[in-house]
Amino acid sequence: MFRGKKILITGGTGSLGTALTSRLLNEGVDTIRIFSRNENKQIMMESKFKDDRLRFLLGDIRDYSRLVRAMEDIDIVFHAAALKHVPIIEYNPFEAIKTNVIGSQNVIDACLEENIPKAVAVGTDKAVSPLNTYGATKLLMEKLFVTANNYLDPKKHPTVFIALRYGNVVGSSGSVIPKFVEMLKTKKKITITDLNMSRFSITMNEALDFILKSAEIGKGSEIFIPKLKSYSIKDVKDAMYELLGNYGEEIIGIRPGEKLHESLINNEEMRTSWEYENLYLITNPLFPLFHPNVINETYSGIKKIENMNSYSSDNVEKISNDGLKEIIQNYIDMQNE
Repeated sequence: MFRGKKILITGGTGSLGTALTSRLLNEGVDTIRIFSRNENKQIMMESKFKDDRLRFLLGDIRDYSRLVRAMEDIDIVFHAAALKHVPIIEYNPFEAIKTNVIGSQNVIDACLEENIPKAVAVGTDKAVSPLNTYGATKLLMEKLFVTANNYLDPKKHPTVFIALRYGNVVGSSGSVIPKFVEMLKTKKKITITDLNMSRFSITMNEALDFILKSAEIGKGSEIFIPKLKSYSIKDVKDAMYELLGNYGEEIIGIRPGEKLHESLINNEEMRTSWEYENLYLITNPLFPLFHPNVINETYSGIKKIENMNSYSSDNVEKISNDGLKEIIQNYIDMQNE
């Protein structure tokens, strides 16, 4: 699907954008336009890849006219630009609204203006029953992308809009593994919010596989969700101690805006959720392709999710101790390269 295509990635200098760029270059794309605000990261990324298929565009998704210019002749838009650090956003909520909500609507409007064939919004588990401002803004981003398919008309606006949800990528900035590794390498005691806290786990390669598959099969208005395992903070702590030593710990309590457990599908969403291969889908039953009578024609072999009231990090299979140690060691090895 991606060979010979022209791609735009908003927020393309972030950890996901950089990894997605590498994967898409290997898929044989024609061009990737990196759209971001950070000129220093663009310079670093250009130096890292040294690939003439890359184009670097300074811009902010709050600027609609700049987005329209950036999307000229593009085939697929991956929308990954966002403000995402929960404590900072709790202190600056309207800035998050301007980027994550209004900026996302700008992306949608620019896609419609330029008749982009497909647009993929990268979301988060924080959007499910949100407790913090970040989650609330990403929920609104999802809603905007899903309902943008109301404009879907091949004669006027052919753009297919889909949204994605998944958990924290292992090793991403601000996540627990990098924090614990940094503390233990300097022989400091680790700070823990709550030992019972659990989170979904997805590696970067798993996230990329999920993103590209969803982009390939999406018909419009779906929210795609991967099937994932989870871990507790206690499990991560124990695995860390086995690998890097035990220098003590301090319980600091859950921070404002944090949840004890994360969900990817809540109880109410289960009514319109389906299982398809290694994915779950939340569909819009008002969209003709997903009417219960015809959804099997849209996705052959799809079935309703059974025996699960919600899809939460505390009610799915946990990663084993050996599995966690392998994930942690792989992260350490990558940092040492």
